[in-house]
Amino acid sequence: MSVGMDAVTASLDVSGLAYAYPDGHQALFGVDLVIGRGERVALLGPNGAGKTTLVLHLNGILTAGSGSVTVAGLPVAREHLAEIRRRVGIVFQDPDDQLFMPSVREDVAFGPAASGLRGPELEARVEKALGQVGMAEYVDRPPHHLSFGQRRRVAVATVLAMEPEILVLDEPSSNLDPASRRELAEILRSLDVTVLMVTHDLPYALEMCPRALVLSEGVIVADGPTAELLCDEGLMRAHRLELPFGFDPRSVDTRS
Repeated sequence: MSVGMDAVTASLDVSGLAYAYPDGHQALFGVDLVIGRGERVALLGPNGAGKTTLVLHLNGILTAGSGSVTVAGLPVAREHLAEIRRRVGIVFQDPDDQLFMPSVREDVAFGPAASGLRGPELEARVEKALGQVGMAEYVDRPPHHLSFGQRRRVAVATVLAMEPEILVLDEPSSNLDPASRRELAEILRSLDVTVLMVTHDLPYALEMCPRALVLSEGVIVADGPTAELLCDEGLMRAHRLELPFGFDPRSVDTRS
């Protein structure tokens, strides 16, 4: 956990965040967390813990009932929403939710173009984002002609093209074969961006994120080194987190 970090040096600062849906269901009960610039952090928790609700507060889709969310020193508030949504890039679990244009180029250009970028500057932004995910050679392909893993990488590129402060990944390893999982891991490690990974894939969280948060029943119940949390059998059992059969986190070298 990052200690002694002010709002300027933190990519994300959530303080006392509480939220109840209009039907009265209370999803968050006072969430506190700070993520420093350049950290890769896993957000773990059982279904119904409030993970999606928390993520939807990060770019202002939901508005806090109480508490605050700050992204790189800028409060998530109505008057800042355009800039907040540039700073917080969310990559959805299904890449087809983000890819809707006739070509990869047009999909990746969509966000920057909507923000006013034009001409050579826009083209350079598209080339850079696709280069970051190893998809530059597919720039003129229709997204629906790509494999699922390739579409996920293009979905990441659509977010990177906005030059975000923090990349939020919703179940990034789901439906990927082992080679595609490895390729995505290599890409994410190479990015100079803060990463918050929401996942049930505990081995992938261990591989990718030195730090993890456990959200359960609307509060953060644990925050620490991922390996330590996954080895805490009592914590895991109490919050319905289960490792795959035969997987031992103590056998994995995460120093790379």
